[in-house]
Amino acid sequence: MRPTLRAKAISVCDDKIVKKGEGVGLSFYAFFANRNDDPDLLMEAAEWWIKTHALDHFEKATKIREMIRSGQ
Repeated sequence: MRPTLRAKAISVCDDKIVKKGEGVGLSFYAFFANRNDDPDLLMEAAEWWIKTHALDHFEKATKIREMIRSGQ
């Protein structure tokens, strides 16, 4: 995952956790606007989420943040 996507994903996770609590879940779509303005980046996130890590559609934001921080 490219560094800009990592930073954005961590920021989104942090924001969701602050607003909704430690138990909040999210999908990789949370890292993007409601329009597909960067399909390559969207596919990179989808591949990391689905193909590389076989994650469920919704996962805890804390789990995703820690996975990204640890370099997974």
